[in-house]
Amino acid sequence: MTSKASKLRIKRATRAGRPRKENVDRYPGGQIKHSETEKEVKAVAIEALKRVHGVDYHASGYSGYTLGRLFMDGKINKQQLEAGDYYAEQMARYYSAVGVPFPSARAQDLFSISGFGGETTAEQARRARAASNKMMDLEGVLLRCQDGPRVKSTVFNVCVMDYEGMRTMPEAQLLWLTRGLNALIWHRGLVVEGKSA
Repeated sequence: MTSKASKLRIKRATRAGRPRKENVDRYPGGQIKHSETEKEVKAVAIEALKRVHGVDYHASGYSGYTLGRLFMDGKINKQQLEAGDYYAEQMARYYSAVGVPFPSARAQDLFSISGFGGETTAEQARRARAASNKMMDLEGVLLRCQDGPRVKSTVFNVCVMDYEGMRTMPEAQLLWLTRGLNALIWHRGLVVEGKSA
């Protein structure tokens, strides 16, 4: 005959909590071994993008960043999108060549920032100088626009910082963005033709 305590123990064990999952790998301690594949993880992220931004990630590669979503919304045209991508690429080159961490917190692994060794080669110095000159040139193009500082900060916040809130910017701010992107289109065309800006 079993005691009252052992009967209570058996009763609790059979009723307590959610039933155990069957046919799964477990650690010796009883925890389930998680075996999510990369494809499953990407599927979750893509589903979240689709749910939050209302766009199909597979249909377009532009849904992954704010400037691309502005293009998909019809607020900027293809040339302006390319100019914004060009600006972002040049700024990323500048930050990489100079050794400054990228300003967007989403782009950083805070535990791997280590600065540089202190000794630079002639090639590193040349690349840093060329990237700095290019960055200063592009910033000068944006600052020479009407409402220059506002244009520069708007283009920087959309193209480099990739702030999602900029997708719903007011009309005046959208005008600054398009003004800056149009100036970058004009400047890039002059550079490609070999003329000075």
